[in-house]
Amino acid sequence: MFEYLEPDASGGSNFPPSPSAQPQPRPERVRHMLYGSLAAIDRTIKILHALGYADPNDCSEPMPVPPISATATDLPNQWMVILTKTLRLE
Repeated sequence: MFEYLEPDASGGSNFPPSPSAQPQPRPERVRHMLYGSLAAIDRTIKILHALGYADPNDCSEPMPVPPISATATDLPNQWMVILTKTLRLE
């Protein structure tokens, strides 16, 4: 469990640095893009909030997604929301 460290021959210490000398976690932004109907996107945002992952204010306003082609009828009424989450990386 614990590792015993002997002082080196020069009299110095080979103990690990103190916790204050450890690098501090750095923040990094991650963006999630949610595509779907307004109802599906709204429900996903509420689920992520209930799980404690994201705040609804971290999301952009819904933006309509233009159809890929004039004949694209397989995905009508598609919307997009960008969720920006700041994580701390160690």
